[in-house]
Formats: sequence, C-alpha cells, structure tokens
Amino acid sequence: MSTPPPTEPLSPEQSGMLAEFARTCRAAARAVSLYPKTHPSIGASLTRVVAAAGRLARDGSITLMVQRDLFTIDGRPPLRPDPSIGELASLFHDRLVGLLTIRREADADDWHALLLLLSRSPEDLMADGGIASVWTRTGRTRFEIREIDYAEVLRERGGGEAEWDRIVASCLKGEHVLDERALASLFDALDDPARFAQLLERLQSAPVPDGTEVDARVAALLQLMKTAIEAAQQRGEAEGERALQTIAASCANLRPETMLAMLERRQSDHPGEAATVSAVVDHMTDDTMASFLARSVTAEHGATQRLVQALEALVPSADGKERIVRLAREEALQGDLGAEEGFDQIWQNVSNMVMSYSMISYSDESWVSEQYGRELSAARRQAIEVERVADDPPERVQAWVATVSEQAVQQLDCAMLLDLLKIEEAVEAWEPVAAIAASEAEHRTLAGDTSSAQTLIDAVVGETGQSGRRPLRGAANRVVERLCSGPLTRHVAQQFRAVEDSEVERFGRLCQSIGPGVVRSLADALSREESSVAVRRLGALLLGFGAAGRRSVEQLKNSSNPAVRRTAVTLLRGAGGQEALSELASMLGDADPAVQRESIQAIVEIGTDSAYAVLHRLLLEADNPRDTALLELVSLRDDKAVPLFSYVLVQSRPRGKLASVHFSMIEALGTMTPRTESVRALEQVLQRHDWWAPFRTAALRQAAAASLRRLGTPEAVAVLESAAATGSRGVRRVARGQVALLPRREGRQA
Repeated sequence: MSTPPPTEPLSPEQSGMLAEFARTCRAAARAVSLYPKTHPSIGASLTRVVAAAGRLARDGSITLMVQRDLFTIDGRPPLRPDPSIGELASLFHDRLVGLLTIRREADADDWHALLLLLSRSPEDLMADGGIASVWTRTGRTRFEIREIDYAEVLRERGGGEAEWDRIVASCLKGEHVLDERALASLFDALDDPARFAQLLERLQSAPVPDGTEVDARVAALLQLMKTAIEAAQQRGEAEGERALQTIAASCANLRPETMLAMLERRQSDHPGEAATVSAVVDHMTDDTMASFLARSVTAEHGATQRLVQALEALVPSADGKERIVRLAREEALQGDLGAEEGFDQIWQNVSNMVMSYSMISYSDESWVSEQYGRELSAARRQAIEVERVADDPPERVQAWVATVSEQAVQQLDCAMLLDLLKIEEAVEAWEPVAAIAASEAEHRTLAGDTSSAQTLIDAVVGETGQSGRRPLRGAANRVVERLCSGPLTRHVAQQFRAVEDSEVERFGRLCQSIGPGVVRSLADALSREESSVAVRRLGALLLGFGAAGRRSVEQLKNSSNPAVRRTAVTLLRGAGGQEALSELASMLGDADPAVQRESIQAIVEIGTDSAYAVLHRLLLEADNPRDTALLELVSLRDDKAVPLFSYVLVQSRPRGKLASVHFSMIEALGTMTPRTESVRALEQVLQRHDWWAPFRTAALRQAAAASLRRLGTPEAVAVLESAAATGSRGVRRVARGQVALLPRREGRQA
C-alpha cells in the first residue's frame, strides 16, 4: 500500500484532537482487555472515546492511515510526535490494519466491539481470516477497515536475484527469519521453477562457513524450502500448493549427494524437517525424477553410487525405476551426452546399476580399481569375523550399548551443564551456559522429564540467593527472569492436561522453585486454558504462591472460560478482607451463574457487615429476586448464610419484591444451626408491626414464630414465651399458638 509523501503536517488543532483521541482510545483498549463489559471503568472509558472520535470526525467521517508508529490524515502527519499516537498506531499496525475509517455516529457498543478485536493476538486474528474479515462478520458498519496485504508490499519492495546470495548465506547460517527484501526475492523465484532451480544451484555451490559440506547444505536447503512454503501459504492455499509444485520441479537440479541427504531427513526428529521433505517428494512427478537422473548422468558421464541410492529412495519399485530410466534416457539423448559415440553403452551401464541395485548386495567392479576392491572385501570379511567370534559376554555388550543410549546421552548432557555451571566463575562465561541450561530445562519439562529439569533450574536459581556467588547473582536473576516469561509455563499447562494426579506435584514443585516471578506467566496460561482438569491444577498451583498468586486475579477475571473465572473467585476467597470484597463484588454481574454463585458464597464467608451490605444491595437491585443466584443459598440451607439472612431481616423492610425473600429466609433460619443472631432476627420480625400491611405482617409473624419453635433452643423458646405473655394482641396470639406446639416440660403447662 503506497502513499504520497506528506507535504505538510496537520494543523495544531487537528494534531491536538488526534493526540487526544489516541490517548483515550489507548486507555479504553487497555480497560476492555482487563475488565468485563459491566465494569464501571469500561463505560467511562468508552464515553471518552466516543467524544474524542466525534470531535476528530466532525465532518461526518475521518480516515486514518496506519503506519508502524504513526497515524496520518490525508497523508499529513501530526504537528509533533506523541507517544500515545505511536502506541495506538502500533496496536493497529500489528494487527495489519492499513486504513481505518471512523464515522461520527459510532457509539460505545461499536467501539467496544472494535477494541475487543484489538485485544486479540495478531496470530489469533490471522487464523480467523484477518481483522477485516472478522470485523465484517460482526455486521457493524460504522467503521471501515482495510487490511495490509503484506505479500503485495513485499513484491513491490523485492530486490530480484541480487538478494539470492543473502538468502543463501542466511540459510547456511541457520537463520530462520528473512527480511522483507529477501522474502520478496524469494516470492519472485517461486513464480518460475527455472529461477528457483538457479537459487538451489547457488545454494549448492556456495562455500559452507563451518566446512560441514553436505549436512550444512541440506539443513540450509530445507530451511529455504520451509521458509518459501510458509511464506506462500500465508498468501493462500492455492499459492502454497503452487510453491510446493515449483520446489518439487526444481529438485531435478539437485546433486545426488544432496538429494540423498535430503531424503534421509524424512526420518528426522527436527520439527518440520520430515514434513517438509515428505511434502516436496509427494509433489515430484516422474518427469522431475527422470530429469534428476538425466542431469546427474550427463554431469558424471555415468551413474554414481549416490545417484543409484537416491533413485532407490525415490522409486523403490522395479516398474517405477524402469519407467524413470526410460524417460531419463529420452531426455539425456536430446542433450550433449546423447551426441557422444558411447551413449548407448553409458546408458546400458546406468540401467544395469539402477535396476540391479539393492541395499544388501551391490556390485561396483567396473567402477573401482582392483586394489581398492581387495581392500574393501577384506574390510567386509573382518567385520563378519568380528561378528562371528563375538566372545564378549552379553552383559558386557549390553553395558556398552547402554552407554550410548538416548537416555545416557541426555544424562551426560545434563551432567556437563551442571559441571560448567559449577566451575565457571566469570559472568561472561557463566551466563551463556545458564541460558542453555534454562532452555534445556524447558525442553525436558515438555518431554515430562521433571527430574533433570528440576536439577538444572535449582543450579541456576541457587545463584540468586544468599548462598550463591555474589558476582553471578545479577546474571542468574536475568536468566531466571527469562525463564519466568519463557515457554515453561505453557509446557506445564500442556502436561497438566494429561498427567495423573500423582505426577502433578513434581510439575508444581518445578514452578515453585523458580519463584513468584513465574506467577504472571502461570496466570496467563490459566486465563487461556480450556481444559477443566488443567484449570483446576493451575489454580491450585497459583494458590500455593500465596499473596503473589492472589495478585494474578486481575488476569483471570477477564478470561472467556467460566472455569478460569471461578478459579479467580477461589483465589479471592483465600485472600479475604476488604480488597477481596471489592473484587468479588465486581464479579457478581458475571454472565455465568456458577461464577455468581461462588462469588456470593465467597462474600458470605468474609462475614462482615460490609460483605452483607454488598449482597443486600444485590437483592435490592435485582429485577426478579426469585431469579438471583443469592436465593440459591436459601435452598442450599448453608449454615454459613445464617449471619447474612439475619442481617437482611434486621436491616430491611419486607416491601415489594423483597417480601418473598424475607419469607424464604425466615423459613430457612428455622432449619439451620441455631445462633444468637438468628434468634434475635426472628424475634425482631415477630415483634415488628407494619400498620400499612397488616396481612403481610401477620404472615411474617407466623413464619418467624414457627421458625423459633423449630429451632427449639432455650433462647428461642424464651423469646416465644415472652411474646406470648407480654406482646401485642396479634403477637400474643401467634406466639401462644406456637408455644402450644412445643413439647411439654416441667414447669410449663400445656
């Protein structure tokens, strides 16, 4: 997306309005990412954004062109730089927004929907079709988003063949990321198999920095193929398929040793290598393999063992090899080799070698000297003799083999790292080793080997404490910080989904040994987790960090997963106090009834007048109290709710919608564990007189007297007897009726 260079900056007035809009929008984006829509700060933030955007789009609409750290209007930048503009522009640019048109009538709901999209990661949006596609599906029309087409941008900036040497050098060095110009040149090469073949030839001819020749070249070749395929797939499925076809056709130009080494990587454990090779080989046609054979034979004036082995790996069947040899002969006949007198004899030898080759027996008498043949045969006989004698005891052989097993090598790696961490004294030498140890601990955690990972982490973390070496303390802290923000917590979350409960403790101990710095990453992993088992286990792990774990509640409250939000309630329940009360109060409006219910139970457990006042307010604000989660406490008959029910009965009058709540609470108190506050609350209801509602007052008195009788404690019975003797006429009548139902006891007449 090209734009004309700006001729002059915006006016001071418009620059100020743009800066104001950027500040309010950035603050609102942060609030939307942290709080649910019902939170008070959301409404205030969105109101400010609507007002600022309205002033900016005072002519009806405004179009902002998004650059990496800048907004321009009609190609004109603001008068002076502003950090807020840069931050907001980067937020949009990272999500590939190129142009944003804002209409003045956009309201708070429109802005909330847009800012919710900005809170999603760029990768998530890309996987969902891109931000423009996602916004279109919302059905809202007061914003127009034009997305950046990076493929076209890169093609406009491409550097052609001049970039090929840099691409080859980057791949040989093992670099996994190419810059924009290199990617553009790679896109151009993908358009033509011949051009891509030239790029492969450059890679095969380029000097190898570390002298490892074939292995280094094949690793670079696979890196180049993988980068090209992934870049093309980002442009669409059809482009990815076309790239695979181009790369497969270009493989006809590979040298036999390169082709054979590449085919051997189909069994590689390296992520992506095996898949890349398999995909390329699957797209090779018979013509491609025939061209590979013909070119190699022409270059060498015959077939080499490497060529025959590579063809065997490509086409194992005899019929397939015969077809490839026939097609290759026709192609070679059209070239320089076909004009030579001995072509038929050369090709007959090629055909014989290809068709008679096997991995068990291979004759190369016509291609090697007699002396070399004798030495080769002697080597074979010597190996067979050693195998035949086999005078070593089986247990000794097994012990030798065990020393080179994968497990033994891993243990040796771990021991070597631990030794280096112990003996290195200089910071500049110790810190790189510690970083490798931390990375190795992450890999071993993913593999489930927590024992080795724990040993490596303890060795690094130990240097951060008082017992560690003072000169290394700063470096150790830096490595631990990187460990806290690295993939280890994701690995733990993955393991928590599958391991048995008995194995969970060792993963938790691993995180505990790193320290409270890992809490934020754990909370982030928990907020994104969908597995209920992993949510429960991660929540318990956060609780183990005490106050540090409870500070992670803010991240968890805004998760889309209700189970994660319930974990936030659990953490707040453990915290208690006024601070937890305010957080729990904000969760009473959660859309999930289970979250509401657990928030209410947590507030009840706090047990202060402030807590009861919050729940009382919930009753007063409910449209229909029979539908509130609070009334579930009544049906559950939870003894922890006794103080709450007593508070509500004493502090409020049973008017309107609260009347049914009062009846339910009075009845519930009669079935729950007797307490002094419940008896006093029932006594107050029994003695209360509302002259404007005589029938409701009588019904409430009857319910209170019945609950006192069901409690049956001496204190409750005393209240009934006192009311029967000294209360008003209506009170005496109700109390006497319940006293008559009490069991007889000495000193009281029926």
